[in-house]
Amino acid sequence: MRILVLGAGAVGGYFGGRLVEKGEDVTFLVRERRQKQLTEHGLAIDSLHGDYFFQPKTILAGEKVEPYDLILFATKSYHVQSAMDSIKPYIGEKTVILPLLNGFKHFDLLKETFGAEKILGGLCFVESTLNDRGEVIQTSQIHQLSFGEFNGGTSARVEAIEEAFSNTKATFKLSENILQDIWHKYLFITTLSGSTTLMRSAIGPIRQAPHGKEILAQLINETASIIRASGAQIAEDIERKQLETIMKQAETLKASMLRDIEKSAPIEVDHIQGYLLQLADQHNIQAPLLTLIYHNLKVYELNNLR
Repeated sequence: MRILVLGAGAVGGYFGGRLVEKGEDVTFLVRERRQKQLTEHGLAIDSLHGDYFFQPKTILAGEKVEPYDLILFATKSYHVQSAMDSIKPYIGEKTVILPLLNGFKHFDLLKETFGAEKILGGLCFVESTLNDRGEVIQTSQIHQLSFGEFNGGTSARVEAIEEAFSNTKATFKLSENILQDIWHKYLFITTLSGSTTLMRSAIGPIRQAPHGKEILAQLINETASIIRASGAQIAEDIERKQLETIMKQAETLKASMLRDIEKSAPIEVDHIQGYLLQLADQHNIQAPLLTLIYHNLKVYELNNLR
């Protein structure tokens, strides 16, 4: 299977690198500056699950190569349009696109652009970042990528992908209910990113401070009520389960959005919190805490990203 990974950043670099480590045919679609860095220094993965260094195979947007079987669409939401444009030349009749973004809005954009039949459901749980040298630093016990057909069940193509993903040092999971998994992840990341960015803190002190658990529960409940109103089939007891999960996370855990803020980088506020508030407006749902979080993040954008 010929695999194209969009970018060689914290997510694409990590999961793509684990596939290279296993022996799969992986190419990274990168910008010119990143290609130069990778050509000169290679790509290093510094991980709890084992370090790995390799010389990645790369292409730049527009280079003429044959279409790929699978494209891992790992990018930030504010780059989705340019990313879709960059992968168009590499999509053939049987190409499958596996998005790894947080949230949900991007699935509609991808389906409108490439056709629903080419898009799989996908998500990942991993705490990783790039350091100043362009190395992937992966620090979480969980490093899982899940994928599946939107209509549930299985198929020949996802089984073939499962085979390509097998026997790696990362966890690749074929899900038969990926749509629910995506909404559950959306609920989790909204809670984690919202709380850690609002408090400018890792999750540990947020839990330990007065009313920490109550505030986390309120955010989970607000978000879940919006998701349910939109028609998503999330688990009945998902609020309790996710609060328990948040309470058990490592004290040092931060959302990637907080790490972006610490770097004064762009954030995905409109894609994550903003999209949920649009759904809330459509269904006349009040979400005061989520609204406060969204306002806080928009103030950050106004102050730092002009």
